[in-house]
Amino acid sequence: MKYAYYPGCAAEAIMKEADETTHMVADILGIELVDMKNATCCGAGCLDEANKELSYVINARIFAIAEGMGLNILTICSTCLQTMAKINHDLKSDPELLERTNKVLREVGMEYRGGVEMTHLLWVLVRDFGLEKLKPYVKRPLHMLNIAGFYGCHTLRPGEILGFEDPRNPKSLDQLIKALGGTPVEYRGKTRCCGFHTLLVNERASLKAGGKRLQEARDKGADCMVTPCPLCDVSLDVYQGEAEKLYKRKTQLPVFNLSQLVALALGVEIDKLSFKKHMVSPQGVVDSLLAG
Repeated sequence: MKYAYYPGCAAEAIMKEADETTHMVADILGIELVDMKNATCCGAGCLDEANKELSYVINARIFAIAEGMGLNILTICSTCLQTMAKINHDLKSDPELLERTNKVLREVGMEYRGGVEMTHLLWVLVRDFGLEKLKPYVKRPLHMLNIAGFYGCHTLRPGEILGFEDPRNPKSLDQLIKALGGTPVEYRGKTRCCGFHTLLVNERASLKAGGKRLQEARDKGADCMVTPCPLCDVSLDVYQGEAEKLYKRKTQLPVFNLSQLVALALGVEIDKLSFKKHMVSPQGVVDSLLAG
């Protein structure tokens, strides 16, 4: 249970609570996260569109750092996961591409041999650590809470590359919610898009997507939502007020990052979970949990 830790830019800058609570969860469970010194941004798919060759080189450099550490990469950002997994797949599948990429890396004394895999905190908790092993660590069961799991596109697709579960019928997040004592909410939009990646080019379309997901979850009785992706978190929490204005409907659905919710269930002190940073306050949900 030791990984090269790659939080991603969003968790290091605008969603620091995701990074902080990930370390809390890892410490409690005995999962060792080793910082990847000198690792850069993965490009989040945008670099790939602008300069594909550069995208391969930058990500291969990240992989080479982890390979030198003898560790696989654990990230808490779904977009980083998808971006790196796709590029890693291409490099491993195409020897000529790998050699062309390494030719550039050798100029700075590095090389990637294809020995690294990508994983996500969600996958580690469900598959590697295991839900049955996790249950005894739950000190504050999420009883009385109906929780809508929002998987996020990049945690699921492309399924043939990520390969963790069926992107049309995923189970991992719902299973984790159950292991933490909560009740997963079944709703149509849990595998659909939050709208984040269209935010800068078409804000209205982005707000419509995120607002629709929130409404669907609320209509099915959700008390709150949880997502394994910091970017989905931004779209669904930070922009929820704007989505409410667009739809002329209040949802006021608190949105937790995955590591925050797990840390809450594992008994971490409430004051350490950065709930005051949320645009939609989860205080009511937390109070009902503590009262129950």
